[in-house]
Amino acid sequence: MAYKSRNQIKIAGGLIILGIIIGILSIVPTVESDKFLEEVYPNKNQVLTGGIFQFFLVPIYVGFSLLLYPILKQYSKTLSIGFVGFRFMAATFQLSGIILLPIFVLLSQEHSSASTSEIAIYESAGDMLRLFRDLTNHLGVILATGLGNILFYIILYKEKLVPKWITIWGFLGNIIIMVASFLIIFQLIEVISTEYGLISIPLVVQEIVLAIWLLTKGLIIKTNAQSSRRLTVK
Repeated sequence: MAYKSRNQIKIAGGLIILGIIIGILSIVPTVESDKFLEEVYPNKNQVLTGGIFQFFLVPIYVGFSLLLYPILKQYSKTLSIGFVGFRFMAATFQLSGIILLPIFVLLSQEHSSASTSEIAIYESAGDMLRLFRDLTNHLGVILATGLGNILFYIILYKEKLVPKWITIWGFLGNIIIMVASFLIIFQLIEVISTEYGLISIPLVVQEIVLAIWLLTKGLIIKTNAQSSRRLTVK
């Protein structure tokens, strides 16, 4: 059982790193651009590639929680179920955002050949589509992931499964990124911007640190009420 758990923890740490890399590759600048109606169709291959990488994020979101669930449920089944549930919710929002990408391409294509009198119609449709995608990708995914992570870090903090400074760092980082998602929705900052990049850096660095810790140190797993052992990755 201990050997199996060590492998689960190691894979979970690897998924964090993989998720960061794929997350960067999944960004579609043309969809995030203010001139997306003009830019998406000429760059449809970029949109397709971004959509494929976004799809790969789904099993990573869910897989990370499922790998750690058997360990976390020993300490709080309710919080663990909540953690997994929010991950599935984030995956659902992610899939919804992916489904919208072909509509962006189609709308952009139609916009490129529209007459002057039709431009306003396509722009209105584009604004509504963009808003819906922002609500799913930049609010739904981030909020669901962030809330799930908070439950995750509560377990880690209470049970001292990793150093407390890592959990506090993660807790604060997720709160900041969730606040940033509202700033995006209200168009106070852009997704592809220096401001959002600076806001994201603390959480990204924290996730890298957590991943390295899981890969090299593991978790401190309690075996009974009187003793504990560190479940390391060998």
